[in-house]
Amino acid sequence: MILLKLSEWKWRLVLSALLVCAVVFEGVFKKVGETLRVQTGDTLSLRCRGKPVQWSVPPYVEEDDGRLVIVQQERFSLLTLVNTTVADTGEYTCFPMYCEDKDCRREYSKAIKVFIFFPDPRELFIPSSSHYEMIQLRSNWPTVLPCQVTSPEAKVTLHREFPPGEVSVDGTEISFSNRKGFTIHRPRPHHAGVLHCVAALGNLRQSSTKYILIYVNYPMVPPAPVIQASSGSVAVGDNLRVACSAVGERDVFIEFSWEYPGQQIGRPLYTEETAIPVRGEASRQQFQSVLQVDEVRDVDQGTYTCTAQNLQGANSVSTTVKVVPKIKKLPV
Repeated sequence: MILLKLSEWKWRLVLSALLVCAVVFEGVFKKVGETLRVQTGDTLSLRCRGKPVQWSVPPYVEEDDGRLVIVQQERFSLLTLVNTTVADTGEYTCFPMYCEDKDCRREYSKAIKVFIFFPDPRELFIPSSSHYEMIQLRSNWPTVLPCQVTSPEAKVTLHREFPPGEVSVDGTEISFSNRKGFTIHRPRPHHAGVLHCVAALGNLRQSSTKYILIYVNYPMVPPAPVIQASSGSVAVGDNLRVACSAVGERDVFIEFSWEYPGQQIGRPLYTEETAIPVRGEASRQQFQSVLQVDEVRDVDQGTYTCTAQNLQGANSVSTTVKVVPKIKKLPV
């Protein structure tokens, strides 16, 4: 344990130096590595040195009242989990805390983690209450199929429902970890569909939850809109058009919204939206929204703001329009 005191600032930094855990063997705690196997039904005890510390546990453990007890001692925190089951399989993390007076926060970069398997000869996958799980395949982010096994010795393969067959796992496009599941590192449209995992150990063979993968082409950046009014000065009774455009990736929708002076009196919003390919760039489109104000009145004078938004974020641009009296023609 490392203890750093800055009395003038009243700060305290406590770093955990050792995580020792075991299903108590002859009353002695032993240091663990990245993974640990614990027999189902046994009591799990984890000790993390430091004061104070916090714990993170798998969802099933967190939701199950009564079996989990955490006690903070003078120099360490003790986590005890009784009546363990296969559903307790997962990552257990000890977070040292950074404190200023009574305000403390987790030191995520200093966390100590151990993945614990609770093998059961009848259950190769962590049980799930649902038969199907929807997963979004984001074009800009790896996707994980969380078919976690309860035994590190289980051999796991990935399978597609339609057309039926095993999916190739080359370790580059798709990789597998018995602590995480299958990871699709760069999702593409051909990865979409219904998939499931199959685990085999000895004579036992089981299938996981079915994963419905839906591909979504996420843009790289938020849109950068450009706004232009048909005229910066409009006479009362004339028509006004304010155009807002933004260039985006093909098949990535850009949504427009408007703020305009006429909203104050409930003037209805009339817009026309289009999307056309960018000449010479097959992978890009120009999206446009045109706000139409018919028979301009004094209340239509002011600032027109357009907001363009995609799945990455939004940006706004504004322009100002002046309304002037209509010039009356003198009789000849």
